[in-house]
Amino acid sequence: MPKDRSPTRIQKKNRAAILEAALDVFSTHGFRGSTVDQIAKAAGLSKPNLLYYFPSKEAIFNELMAELLGTWLDPLRALDPEGEPLEEILAYVQRKLQMSRDFPRESRLYANEIVQGAPRLHEVIAGDLSDLVEEKAQLLQSWMDAGKINRAHPKHLLFSIWSLTQHYADFDVQVRTLMGEEDPFDAAPEYLETLYRRMLTPKG
Repeated sequence: MPKDRSPTRIQKKNRAAILEAALDVFSTHGFRGSTVDQIAKAAGLSKPNLLYYFPSKEAIFNELMAELLGTWLDPLRALDPEGEPLEEILAYVQRKLQMSRDFPRESRLYANEIVQGAPRLHEVIAGDLSDLVEEKAQLLQSWMDAGKINRAHPKHLLFSIWSLTQHYADFDVQVRTLMGEEDPFDAAPEYLETLYRRMLTPKG
């Protein structure tokens, strides 16, 4: 799309429609299984019209991932070194669980990319994500060394939080089928808080 003037209301609307449609298509079929034609159809636009805004499937995907990764890393960034350690971790668990509830398509999109070997995310994983995880792992370790929470491998602790919260989004159909009439998010917050509180509260 031309960059020499501010986008019009219609242009903003069409870009938003394209990204919303692409999120549905990519999260369902993955990057390799998705096509520009599928995205255009889901957005209610012709293929030439879509290509006016984005020159390729890769350009659409890259913009989606740029927005997603900022959102994805924010809950971990919010882990406060000055806060009460156990409550900070429990709040992080709840933030991650809420993200699975609010952004299931985004979670599946990220998971699909990782399963395919993260060819378009490797630099981010090796860069921003790696640096952030290292920083927060050192924070967790310092809390453990000070006796404020029970000892556990800090990176595996983070991995377990990701697994137990993102499961509800990535395996949504399975979870909801097995839960029957019960909304899985009704009991999940209390269950996960109890699990991590028991695991991390120092004895005595």
